[in-house]
Amino acid sequence: MAGTARRRRSPARTRLRRLQLRLTAAYTLITVVGLSCLSWLVIRTDDRSRQTAEYDEMRRRASVAASLVYYEDDRIRLDGLQDDEATAGTPQILVLEDRPGSGPAVVFRGRTQQFDVPAATLARAARSAMRTEGTVRARERDRAGGPVRLLAVPFYHDATDKVAGAAVAVGDPEYGAAEHRSLVLSLVVGCAALSALAALTGHVLSGRSMRPAWRALEQQERLLADAAHELRTPVAVMRGSVEMAERGSGGPADHLPRIRRAADRMGHVVENLLTRGRLEAAVESVRTGPLRLDQLVEEACADLPEGGYRLELHLRESVVDADAALVRVAVRNLLDNAVRHGRTPGSPERAELLVSVHGPEVSVADRGPGVEPGRLPELMERFRSPGGGTGIGLSLVHRVALAHRGGLTVRSRTGGGAVFVLRLAPARSRRRRAGRDGSTRPGG
Repeated sequence: MAGTARRRRSPARTRLRRLQLRLTAAYTLITVVGLSCLSWLVIRTDDRSRQTAEYDEMRRRASVAASLVYYEDDRIRLDGLQDDEATAGTPQILVLEDRPGSGPAVVFRGRTQQFDVPAATLARAARSAMRTEGTVRARERDRAGGPVRLLAVPFYHDATDKVAGAAVAVGDPEYGAAEHRSLVLSLVVGCAALSALAALTGHVLSGRSMRPAWRALEQQERLLADAAHELRTPVAVMRGSVEMAERGSGGPADHLPRIRRAADRMGHVVENLLTRGRLEAAVESVRTGPLRLDQLVEEACADLPEGGYRLELHLRESVVDADAALVRVAVRNLLDNAVRHGRTPGSPERAELLVSVHGPEVSVADRGPGVEPGRLPELMERFRSPGGGTGIGLSLVHRVALAHRGGLTVRSRTGGGAVFVLRLAPARSRRRRAGRDGSTRPGG
């Protein structure tokens, strides 16, 4: 729990989380701005199309009404307007005739009267159309104060060809407004849903894009934690030996063996940490090649410090495809684990080791208290080794095995103790290629 709390309070983690949130916000903002601009264009286009459609209908009706007006014996005739569909329904059609002295006056009203527009307003629109002799559009208000649209088209006297009046169409500004509002609502809901989806997608994508940074940070924190955990003991031993030598407790020669053991231990820990960092960071790929596994194990056993154990070797010639440096570290960790934890319960000052190589497998057996196979995943976690072990030894062995397409297993040893088995990939493919080429390459 303490480690988790420290990670959560890490400034680097906080900055990464803030960066992820900023990327998410930027992605969402860009999406919102884009959708808003697109929606605005759609709404404006629909509104203009709605207005254009209404004015086109008003112009059609007014033009038909103007064409049906004619003069006979100098009198205006409107009988063609009564039964024509252009004067029924909406937009409403009115016909105004220009009369000397009084100006345009209403001489015909369509059967549907949706708006009560003042006569002065109608006359003003008709007069403007007569003066320009063209179509005139205007926005006015009816007697109730509501907005209306007016469109006036002039008509001419048959005998004189002079402008005699105008047909005025009264349109509804709310024409198509329900469909327009439905479109606006659909766009708002759709944009909100897409913005939420964009926020979620941006968060996921930013998280995925930052995975390398998270991994690098975790590897750095893990390496620092491993270094602090593993180097604490040998440093304390060396400091204690130096302080005792300074106080004159025995000669320097009495403390040198302890200091040397602590230095060796520190070197082993540093090598483990660097190997683990190399595997986790994937700085370079595993450089595999033909390797005499039995010879490597024999050399690793020879490098063990003298005393405190009895070693028995059963080695068979074995060639594997492996990275010699990584396998050497893994074997050394297995041996170190057996020396530290494989002491016979009745004789805790001495460990009994049986090291075997058979094919691509290296087994290290001890006479310690033994390990249940179900506890192996727990022991391969960092800092879970019992009895003051390396803390990352078995975890590192497991990673080396996985890097070589192998694995690490444990079983109980007959008569007491545990047997750890490191399995690597055999050199089958290389042997086959060598056979096809008609040559062999000795391992070493």
